[in-house]
Amino acid sequence: MATQVGTAVRSRWSAIGAFALVGAATQLVWLNFAGVTTVAAERYGVSESAIGWLAQVFPLLYVVLAIPAGLILDRWFRTGLLIGALLTAIGAAVRLIGDDYSWLLVGQLLASVAQPFVLNAVTGITGRYLAEKDRPTGIAAGTASVFAGMVIAFVLAAVLPHADQLPSMLWLSAGFSVLAAVLLLVALRKPGEHKVERRRPDRGALKVAWGDPLIRRLSLLAIFPFGVFVAMTTFAQALLEPAGVSGETASTILLVNVVAGVIGSAVVPVLVVRRHAESALLVASLSVTALACAALAFLPGVVMGFVAITVIGFLLLPALPIVLELVERRTGEAEGTGAGLIWMAGNLGGLVVATVVGLLVDHPLAAFLVMAVVALIAVPGARALRRPIAELS
Repeated sequence: MATQVGTAVRSRWSAIGAFALVGAATQLVWLNFAGVTTVAAERYGVSESAIGWLAQVFPLLYVVLAIPAGLILDRWFRTGLLIGALLTAIGAAVRLIGDDYSWLLVGQLLASVAQPFVLNAVTGITGRYLAEKDRPTGIAAGTASVFAGMVIAFVLAAVLPHADQLPSMLWLSAGFSVLAAVLLLVALRKPGEHKVERRRPDRGALKVAWGDPLIRRLSLLAIFPFGVFVAMTTFAQALLEPAGVSGETASTILLVNVVAGVIGSAVVPVLVVRRHAESALLVASLSVTALACAALAFLPGVVMGFVAITVIGFLLLPALPIVLELVERRTGEAEGTGAGLIWMAGNLGGLVVATVVGLLVDHPLAAFLVMAVVALIAVPGARALRRPIAELS
């Protein structure tokens, strides 16, 4: 396990703040076109499906690169994280080279390679730059920034919705990404003082992480809340349309959902960790999510959409920082790989559940019930975590 330095060493929140900006940048670049799919297809002369692939390459490559990125972070943390920040900035900038689809795709591919190096690092940066008492807050803030990046993407799409405004959106995104990378480079000019650099684990970081029964169970659990959230954000508009919910209203509902998730991710995990109530919160969030999905199945509409989907965002998204905080406490020498397993499982869950729900998009009742069942399946697993989590305290 990692060695602690004396308690006199202070937390370096500047590193966490810079990391939060880079985390937000990864999501901003990922979702730049989510709210302007139609106009982007018209501007660049491609199909809406082609524009959709500008976002889909991110989860696909994450599943492939999550473990390699985690292994690199465990061995060369600062180098790996800075690679992620720089590739995000370069990817965003490459999209400005030419006003055509090919440059957009090249830029998205570069940024999608970067994403695992950034998101896998949320536990590592808090462990290195924050005192132990501040780490739950740091992980919550770092994770909330990821969701905040989604909000920025949705807001930019709402403010700059027309085809002739897309270059402005790309310039703003590139500027944000470059600034974030520069600030992180400055913040990480000195190594963290709270955890010394680790020797390479004798059995390998992957064996250390996957060999831990708690990490395996947390990875399996992550599939379900991720899956529901991704499916809901992807298809909520289409599923609510038969109930008379307009596309504009559905976009507003989803924006409120993510804002609620940002607030929940920043506040809920800190309170839960202090009270050692991680298992109870996971059980409650999954159970309430199942009820909310069932309510949407049988009582779809504008009011129910706002209430149910906002509640899902507030309670479900904090599950991620809670799980990541448990990983940080459990793993020392393989925290990057452990976080990578969580993110990989979550992205895989998102792909699978969203695919199933997508096949049922013309049958909203069945689609919402599938999401309810997915959430319920995970409840026993979350309840069973109570004892192993208590042993960490």
